[in-house]
Amino acid sequence: QVQLVESGGGLVQAGGSLRLSCTVSGRTIGSIAMGWFRQAPGKEREFVSAISFSGTRTTYGDSVKGRFTISREYAKNTVYLQMNSLKPEDAAVYYCAAKRTYYNYILPGENEYDSWGQGTQVTVSS
Repeated sequence: QVQLVESGGGLVQAGGSLRLSCTVSGRTIGSIAMGWFRQAPGKEREFVSAISFSGTRTTYGDSVKGRFTISREYAKNTVYLQMNSLKPEDAAVYYCAAKRTYYNYILPGENEYDSWGQGTQVTVSS
């Protein structure tokens, strides 16, 4: 397990952009597969994106593909989620998740992760 802290959420107009950050405390992210999930009120948690520990493999949920980009900045122990062309349906609490791995896996299932951040709220106004 690792400690995760998300930041960067806020209020944005539809069509605008936000960049979320997930910082790992006390440990390098170089051997950690990471992902982003989101949950809107009354809805199930939804997979958004995942990235392997090397950063060379990524995947996205269908609803965000082409609009969101996940990346890693190893020097800052941080994973980012760049969100462009935001829609009202993107409004949710966004959670960062992590799991240490020994191979360059991407993990799209929430049950595959064992560390979670506290979440950061994203609100999109029409």
